[in-house]
Amino acid sequence: MSESRTQLTEMADGLFAELRGQGFDAIWPRLEEAGFGLLLLPETEGGFGGDFGDLAAVMRLAGFHALAAPLGEHVLTQWLLNEGGLGGEGFTALASGLNSPVPWGRHADRVLVPAEGRTFLARGTVTEGASPVGEPRDVITFEMDSAESLDIEANLLGLVAFLRVCQTAGALDAALALAVDYCSQRVQFGRTLSQFQAVQHSIALLASEAAAVNCAATGVAEALDRGDADFEIAAAKLRTNTAIKTGCALAHQVHGAIGFTQEYPLNELTRRMMGWRSEGGNDAYWSARIGGQAIAWGSESLWDELTRRTDPKS
Repeated sequence: MSESRTQLTEMADGLFAELRGQGFDAIWPRLEEAGFGLLLLPETEGGFGGDFGDLAAVMRLAGFHALAAPLGEHVLTQWLLNEGGLGGEGFTALASGLNSPVPWGRHADRVLVPAEGRTFLARGTVTEGASPVGEPRDVITFEMDSAESLDIEANLLGLVAFLRVCQTAGALDAALALAVDYCSQRVQFGRTLSQFQAVQHSIALLASEAAAVNCAATGVAEALDRGDADFEIAAAKLRTNTAIKTGCALAHQVHGAIGFTQEYPLNELTRRMMGWRSEGGNDAYWSARIGGQAIAWGSESLWDELTRRTDPKS
């Protein structure tokens, strides 16, 4: 890890821990003050000069601390607007599709939305909705006649998928930490739960799922920095959705009933993750994309294509 990323994550870790449990109105000014919107902008333009690896590290911490704000969307929209030669004042929301719920859309003056193979900066009428954990997921009826087209190529659905992979990596790590702590303290039949082989097995499986998603997030970030990440995004999001289903079940199994109570922090992690499964593309969508790419490569070229993508000399 570079020195700049270490400093970035140390700052983010402390700030996100402090902001945990607070609402958007309290969180957003602190995030803007910290300058996260400048993360992907070049230093020559007053930005941090970070890469997608930096964004992945920050979003993992956002997931770990259950940060209730569209931080990743803010970072990406500022970067995309800068690429398109437009200013990025305030909060611009990010939509992964014309009919997809927009995270915190009610707080945005405008939204980046994909349509007809292009990216538009649009406004519209908001119908408020909520995710499983109660965060804003608003349906927006866009006024496309007055929308402004950006002269950029961007896979908004894939970028949202990347954010959810990174957030899930952190949330699973947090769920694992809670499980280990709880099982180390809870006593049944004269022994802590962590001394029972069945519980040890469940925690080991949960740790494996968390590790898999962390690896997937790293792989996508590296591919995005190389400039071609379509396959990595598809594979990572599909693997992440599987990990959410398995990991949430395991975390709640070892906790028992306490994991479902409002006062215990596990449920705010698992409810977020269950909502993230359908954001940035669901299982059916990404399975079809992976299958289509595998067919296009063919049986004789599949392995060569997979290894070529991570070859530093390619």
